[in-house]
Amino acid sequence: MYKLSGIRRCTLCLRSPFSHNMHFIIFFESKCILLLDCSDIEFIFILAHNLHAKYIIIIQMAVLIETSLGDIVIDLFYKERPNCSLNFLKLCKMKYYNLCQFHYIEKDYVAQTGDPTGTGRGGESVFGMMYGEQARYFEKEVVPKLRHNRRGLVSFVDGGNGMLGSQFFITLSNDGIDYLDEKHTIFGQVTEGEETLDALNSQVCDDNHSPFKDIRINHTTVLDDPFADSKSLRYPRSPSPTMDQLLVVNKIALDEKEEEDEGRSAAEIEEEMREKEAKAQAQILEMVGDVRHADEKPMDNVLFVCKMNEVTTDDDLEIIFSRFGKINCCEVIKDRRTRKSLQYAFIEFETNEACEQAFFKMDNVLIDDRRIHVDFSQSVAKNYTWEKGGVKKGDGGRGRTDGSHRREERKTDRGETRYERKRSRSREYGRDGGKRRRERSKDISRHRSSR
Repeated sequence: MYKLSGIRRCTLCLRSPFSHNMHFIIFFESKCILLLDCSDIEFIFILAHNLHAKYIIIIQMAVLIETSLGDIVIDLFYKERPNCSLNFLKLCKMKYYNLCQFHYIEKDYVAQTGDPTGTGRGGESVFGMMYGEQARYFEKEVVPKLRHNRRGLVSFVDGGNGMLGSQFFITLSNDGIDYLDEKHTIFGQVTEGEETLDALNSQVCDDNHSPFKDIRINHTTVLDDPFADSKSLRYPRSPSPTMDQLLVVNKIALDEKEEEDEGRSAAEIEEEMREKEAKAQAQILEMVGDVRHADEKPMDNVLFVCKMNEVTTDDDLEIIFSRFGKINCCEVIKDRRTRKSLQYAFIEFETNEACEQAFFKMDNVLIDDRRIHVDFSQSVAKNYTWEKGGVKKGDGGRGRTDGSHRREERKTDRGETRYERKRSRSREYGRDGGKRRRERSKDISRHRSSR
């Protein structure tokens, strides 16, 4: 498949400074076609204009690289760097670069990839696959000299002693990169995908210039390959990611945010912190046994009344608060032994609206010479208790006046309650079982003393 730079008028401007690697197809009005391989693009345009050409199609030796941030098209300098171009084209054709990470990105400098291990110390050339381990790396090409003087240049990384493998980088700046000259080997130029280069240059990295996000090469497509295929090489389909690649835990996925608070206001952050703190406190209460479930909430229609006078009764509160709506339950909490008021109460309304009205209007009201305080109840004990008089209020089975709930909750090691165990013993010994047991214990004690 050919990479078509576009069908344009013969007044087309030059796209790449290395345009001498291009092939041209010229179309005329008479449907005649002229194919040229020329290093002088101005000559091509002058010829097309003088011959009244209709269209020009430019064909460039190039590779399309699809990354997780966008697509990049790289035109190769296959005449100046034949070995590098061969190595890169065949590795792309073999899908060797698929799923490789961009393991090194330095802002306004370079973005490096091409290592299947993602460490920066792996990778091999196509010649190693063709001729064995002794050809794992190949010598860099130094003639003609090409300078790192602009953004988008593609170079093979020098692995040491002037030997190249599979790793390459893309320059991300127009200035301050001449340090790379005569050390690394330029073999191509990015001609499409400036937005992808901007995205690479804006990545947040750690102190070792490793990006926090998991940026990879998804797929490579060779748009034009002037080199013959070797019979010793295999060209498989695109490989599927392995489990190790899918379960990367030290990188941020592309659909995740780098900062949890990104795009949120200070009020939203504070609200979330409060919710997390409340959940943590609820879990602590659940662990110590104060609540049964950490996610349970108090009832919205219950008011808590405190700072009351001891003489204020349930009926007094019910009469006073009933003007806001129907009251399901009004109970002043009393001491279990003395039955004296503890000076606080709970009032349950039938609707939440009535409860809210009572909250706004009854706080700091004078009742029986005392200024009461009214607030929404924060207690969840009401969910598991019973109203006075034995009417059920929850699913806990508590509050029965006959005390049978205690017999049900106190389980013995054998899986039965004490009440059930007592009844089973009475069945065993009959109606006078207690008297028989006492007599039996006396006989046993006499027998032991006679010994």
